[in-house]
Amino acid sequence: MRGRTLVVDAMLAGALAFIGVLGTWGAGQRPSGFKAVDGVAIGLAVVAALSLSVRRLWPLVTLTVVTLATSTYLALGYPYGPILLSFLVAVYTVARHLPLRRAAIASGAALLVLLVHLLIWSGPGLIGLIPGSAWVVVPFAVGTTMKLNRENADRARAELARKYADEERLRVAQEVHDVVGHGLSAINMQAEVALHLAERKPEQAQAALVAISRTSREALDELRVTLRLVRSAGEARAPLPGLARLDDLVQRMSETGVRVHLEVTGEKRALPTAIDLAVYRVVQESLTNVLRHAGTAPAVVRLGFEPEVVTVEVADAGTERPARFEEGHGLAGMRERVTALGGSVTAGPVAGGGFRVLARLPLT
Repeated sequence: MRGRTLVVDAMLAGALAFIGVLGTWGAGQRPSGFKAVDGVAIGLAVVAALSLSVRRLWPLVTLTVVTLATSTYLALGYPYGPILLSFLVAVYTVARHLPLRRAAIASGAALLVLLVHLLIWSGPGLIGLIPGSAWVVVPFAVGTTMKLNRENADRARAELARKYADEERLRVAQEVHDVVGHGLSAINMQAEVALHLAERKPEQAQAALVAISRTSREALDELRVTLRLVRSAGEARAPLPGLARLDDLVQRMSETGVRVHLEVTGEKRALPTAIDLAVYRVVQESLTNVLRHAGTAPAVVRLGFEPEVVTVEVADAGTERPARFEEGHGLAGMRERVTALGGSVTAGPVAGGGFRVLARLPLT
């Protein structure tokens, strides 16, 4: 990037040097009261232009060289010409790339040196001071404005990046909650079954322990995938869970003693990644709640594929929840996930016993 900047500045310096030679020579051909253009005038114009090749590398050095060359040119009585363009660019560069206070002091000093020729040729008068000041004030104002706009844009981008980072952290935290909550609930249920059957039916207790091993391994694998999203954006990732893994989820729940019946209506089809993951998480969190609050009560998972909407319903036939239902962190996170995709979630006890979660997610 630095090399590219030097190349661009060198090209600008070369162009201004070419313009300086031709323009200065042309200005000397017009009849005027100024000193005739000679090799010294051409040399000063070239020095001022070529010094711009390092203008962004050493802004103050560049402004010093350009100011001395321009002031000497004017003090010797040569006609106004393209050398002032080099001075304008040097002032703009200082205002654009240096802190405001340093840039203002340097530009003010350059202005005083530049106006020396007025004292030599016309005395201290305001008539020459005003147009001479414009060659500093205008590029300084433009450079400062460009710098402030750039700083504001950088701050806006940084704020947006922080916002995206915070949203990503919240999303990953929700993923970790879903993975760990479901895995631990299933493991807890299977461990209780194993302890209950350890002495009377050891073969069934062994099956529960096998299920614990399998559930914990799958939960750890899924947790690693989720955390990998934070550690490295470019690292190869395993696919996130979705409807393709719904049968495995149902199988794991069945191993805990929760009978799950899956019903699909409409034409089953591939869903967008975000919606596919959200549907899976809704089913996972709902079945985890069944395991926590309804024990081994049977549950029904209904997926409905409509042209523009996919619906997810999870209902259990467990004991009736208290009349005063309070939404926990799991359901709150589920609601946030679905509403972020433009969908809606309703959840609550069912008259006569049980609990029902219904989510609707738009496909457009």
